[in-house]
Amino acid sequence: MLDAMTTPAHPIPTALRAVQLALLCGALLLGNADRAWADAAEMNVPPPPRTKLQELTSRASELVFGAMGMLGIRYKYGGNGPEGGLDCSGLVRYVFKEVLGMELPRTSEEISRVGEKIDTKDLQPGDLVFYNTLRRGFSHVGIYLGDNKFIHAPSAGGAVRIESMDISYWKQRFNGARRISQPEQNPN
Repeated sequence: MLDAMTTPAHPIPTALRAVQLALLCGALLLGNADRAWADAAEMNVPPPPRTKLQELTSRASELVFGAMGMLGIRYKYGGNGPEGGLDCSGLVRYVFKEVLGMELPRTSEEISRVGEKIDTKDLQPGDLVFYNTLRRGFSHVGIYLGDNKFIHAPSAGGAVRIESMDISYWKQRFNGARRISQPEQNPN
């Protein structure tokens, strides 16, 4: 038997009490949130501008992730897209077009004339690395990933894969590296 001290005169079902409590808490939180949003809006503080390093890091990450998405795509001489297959320059062109909206020349030799020539010690992810694989300079191209590794579309019967630049085959055939800068955006 319950006594009069513990039993309310008008009992409210437990579920209804829970709803009332939830509504009260929500109203309190929203009230404070509205004030916080209003305070932030009054301050009108823009986000800090991106630094050149942040832009380069973001661009490099996007290129690397775009290239990694092509792993396993079969090699096809003259191939320009993942549906039909890719050759080495087709891989580079496709990734730069999809990620940065940049059109690059068709062949690895033509691509080797674009951008800034860089020393091996200055390689950064997203840079292009060139090789002599057909007894002529700049006959092969890949995208540098970092840690002396690059991604490329190797040859007939192969698929897009990652290789180490430290392997003697690639060391002996290295022709150079280039950094392709994104063209400045016109504020029109």
